Amino acid sequence: MEPGTPRRYQARKRFGQHFLHDRHIISKILLAVDPRPEDFLVEIGPGLGAITLPLLERCGRLTAVELDRDVIPRLRAAAEGKGELHILQADALKTDFHALAPPERKLRLVGNLPYNISTPLLFHCLDQMEVVADMHFMLQKEVVRRMAAPPGGKDYGRLTVMLSARCRVEPLFSIGAGAFTPPPKVESAFVRLIPHSQAPFPLGDPARFSALVNQAFSQRRKTLRNALRGLADESAILRAGLDPAARPETLRAVDYARLADGV
Repeated sequence: MEPGTPRRYQARKRFGQHFLHDRHIISKILLAVDPRPEDFLVEIGPGLGAITLPLLERCGRLTAVELDRDVIPRLRAAAEGKGELHILQADALKTDFHALAPPERKLRLVGNLPYNISTPLLFHCLDQMEVVADMHFMLQKEVVRRMAAPPGGKDYGRLTVMLSARCRVEPLFSIGAGAFTPPPKVESAFVRLIPHSQAPFPLGDPARFSALVNQAFSQRRKTLRNALRGLADESAILRAGLDPAARPETLRAVDYARLADGV
């Protein structure tokens, strides 16, 4: 190693770190995100800056949320002269995105989400959709399949239903394990989420809707009459035009919304 050359940074398992290095994949990500100078970009988990730096060069400014304090000096040094980089050393699961959004403007979220927290992080973002214009995430391929699954299959579940009520999910392309250092044991995929400009169906009580969906899929092998016991009785299921003997994975999001409104 030459004098003054920084040691190679070792990814940390506790942060679920897998650093992207494949230039072809980075180019595809930039093409999909299509960043503009007027955008307010927030990157979750920038790591060593594989996406951060080209985004910053195109937009001129970017906010990064990074939990690992040890990568931050490297990221600052790499971004020197490329634009205005604001780094928030914080847990993305606890980050208030409302506080990062300028008045009357929305954020564009981008990130290589750690696999060990990807689902709760998606729900955290859903809770703050009012300030989000769109989201572009790298995730475990299995998670992306669940996000976009049609009703009736094993991949269809709580995540699918809750996402479809709030946004459009567009799987874009797969990413092999070799695109990362260290390579993960699973394949990844890149996905776009666009919040609905108008709700696809009435949702009178979001909390009740969420509770129904959560309980239904926690007992997905049971019939609706049994899975929803304590929340919706058989008469409520029938009033919603649903079959009490149906399985939770056969219902669309709009069916759960109709049931929630009738309980």
